[in-house]
Amino acid sequence: MQLILKLTLSLTVILAATTLAKRFPSLAGLIGVMPLTGALVLAWVYLENRGDAKVMQSFVRGALFGFLPSILFFFTAYLCLKKQLSLPTILLASFAVWLLAAVVHQWILK
Repeated sequence: MQLILKLTLSLTVILAATTLAKRFPSLAGLIGVMPLTGALVLAWVYLENRGDAKVMQSFVRGALFGFLPSILFFFTAYLCLKKQLSLPTILLASFAVWLLAAVVHQWILK
């Protein structure tokens, strides 16, 4: 039952953002990266780990520093869009930058 609830909430957020993007693309972008996603994951991590403070602190630290790779992902996508590159190229470049930053993120947090 918990899996169905997770899927339903996640899907609702994604569908709301993509539906809004047709009329309000910047609002959809805000919804796509808003803390709601982090809050949902935080709640699930809390419930699945019985509120273990060490697990929660580690999760929040990872999320806090994880903003940097995410910012680089969207910055790369923005630059690629300005150059009018194709969507596959934009996604490939953005994920490559994110992956590199994520590896550095994990190396620093160890």
